[in-house]
Amino acid sequence: MRKLITLTILSLLALVMGCASMSGDSKQKVVYHINYNDEAQLNAALGNVKNHIEAVGPDKIEVIVVMHGNGVDLLKIANTNLDMQQKVIGLKKEGVAFEVCNNTLVKKKINYKNDLFDVSQKDIVPSGVAEVANLQQKGYAYIKP
Repeated sequence: MRKLITLTILSLLALVMGCASMSGDSKQKVVYHINYNDEAQLNAALGNVKNHIEAVGPDKIEVIVVMHGNGVDLLKIANTNLDMQQKVIGLKKEGVAFEVCNNTLVKKKINYKNDLFDVSQKDIVPSGVAEVANLQQKGYAYIKP
């Protein structure tokens, strides 16, 4: 009888916890990993982020786009491409954070103030790959668009 009561209590607890998580009490946390520089693919990736936010709701999601290697070219392109700029601005208005790998900046001799669109010191992480792993450890879902 004691086992039955314990199992019933555990089942009810699991049900309550499952309902709480389905009720939208917590935000979806997602990291988009970008390390390529094909402009069509970059545009598609930004479109995926936008669609993801629209599907879940901007108040129910936290998105971080981590760029390293060739992926930093997304913000190089946006520096001179008005369409790409508007996409980045729109996503930032929805709360998307764009993080840039410092290792890439150093290796490729990129001056983030002059060469990249709308990047400040707070947007730079020591290592893009390490940041992706760090975010995954914190519960962010990994997406490679």
